[in-house]
Amino acid sequence: MGRSGNTLGGQRAAVGDGGTAWALDEWLSSLTELSAATLRAYEQALSSFVTWAGRGGTTGPGQVDRLLLRRYLSYLATRGYARETVSQRASALRRYFAWAHRHGRSASQPAVGLAARTGHGRLPRVLSRSELAVLLDGGGAPEEHGDAPARLRDDAVLELLYGSGLRVSELCGLGTGDIDRAAQWVTVMGKGSKQRRVPLSEPAATALGRWLSQGRPLMVRPVSPNDALFLNARGARLGTRDVRRIVDRRSPAPTHPHALRHSYATHLLDGGADLRVVQELLGHASVRTTQVYTHVSKERLLAVYETSHPRA
Repeated sequence: MGRSGNTLGGQRAAVGDGGTAWALDEWLSSLTELSAATLRAYEQALSSFVTWAGRGGTTGPGQVDRLLLRRYLSYLATRGYARETVSQRASALRRYFAWAHRHGRSASQPAVGLAARTGHGRLPRVLSRSELAVLLDGGGAPEEHGDAPARLRDDAVLELLYGSGLRVSELCGLGTGDIDRAAQWVTVMGKGSKQRRVPLSEPAATALGRWLSQGRPLMVRPVSPNDALFLNARGARLGTRDVRRIVDRRSPAPTHPHALRHSYATHLLDGGADLRVVQELLGHASVRTTQVYTHVSKERLLAVYETSHPRA
């Protein structure tokens, strides 16, 4: 993957006069195996840490010790960051300081074994059937709207997010050639550039057919990429912020696009799907990541029991 232009161009860390000492661009350029999304997350993680450390007078990696790193993770926790976010920041710090030690920028490796505090993180929120009904079916017929092509696109986007459990970044990266409506499969490029095939639900296949035949041709502009499956109002490839706006327009209550993926996984497990199958469908490298949804299902079962059983 290229490390210039789209990936690092215009995204240099705001680290003030200490930028040369930290050499973040050099470190980021060495991470050739990471996806663009992970690379951006790592860049943000280290830029935030450098800014925070700089307020206390730290100007380079050689001045960082383990106590400072632990203080930083505690600072993130007290500011209300999700445990998953803190874990990702810790992962970025481990990668950076290992690199800094190898390249002589730090005499020690203060981030070895650095991790977020353990404990129960926030469980993913699962959308109710009524919420899903409004999101997927509640917009009325396309012809009732002044912008029917966008409505057809939104229908297909939401059906794919819930019906196939895609990450938003995966959905935005889809090309027209990644959809096989006849066989009802979608080919997805997931994290770490790992490709997988995921079944298309019948409603998603139908919605995609309408978008491709009736909606997309009307939204194509001279600037439009030929292979992008979804386009925004400017004719460019649909972005993650565009997807967030689609969900905001259609959702009856504040939610996040990722809630559709959470709901997909939980409903599969509620219906008796094997955990390993769900892991493969979601594209998780480890089954431990998928196991959070078993906790969600247990919470749902307990809630049903407590509200339904007369002796609960």
